[in-house]
Amino acid sequence: MKLLLGREDVSHGRPDNRGGTPLLWAARNGHHRVAKLLLEQQNVSPDRPDNRGKTPLLWAARNGYDRVVELLLGREDVSPDRPDDHGQTPLLWAARYGHHRAVRLLLEREDVSPDRPDSRGGTPLSLASRYKHKRVVKLLKARKPATQGMV
Repeated sequence: MKLLLGREDVSHGRPDNRGGTPLLWAARNGHHRVAKLLLEQQNVSPDRPDNRGKTPLLWAARNGYDRVVELLLGREDVSPDRPDDHGQTPLLWAARYGHHRAVRLLLEREDVSPDRPDSRGGTPLSLASRYKHKRVVKLLKARKPATQGMV
C-alpha cells in the first residue's frame, strides 16, 4: 500500500464506476490501517459519498467497524450525521445492525441527531427496537434531546 501511495501517477481519491473511492472501500471493509494511510494523503476527501450517497463513515458504521468510525469521527471534514440518498444516517445504520460501540461513538457527538428519520420514517430507535438490539435501545433512550435543559 505504501508503495502505491508514494507514486505520483496514482490518484488516491479517484472513484470507481460506483463512486467508491479507495477510502470508502477501506472503511466499508474495516481496513483501519489502510484508511489511516489514505487519510494522510492530500487528495483524499474523507466525506465523499458513493453513487448512492453513502460516505466512508456511513459504511464503517453500518458494518460495525468501530476503529474506522472513531478514526473518521476524529476529523473536522467529516459530517457525522450526513444521510444517504434514502435519508439513512450512520447512526441509523449502526442502530439497525446492532453495532452498539459505533452507536455510542456517534451519540457522543452533539452534531448527531438521535431521532432523525429516514425517507420511510424509520428512526435509529425504531430500527434497533424492531431488530431487538437491547444494548442499542438503551443507549438511544439514555441520550437526552439536544433541546433539553436549554432556556
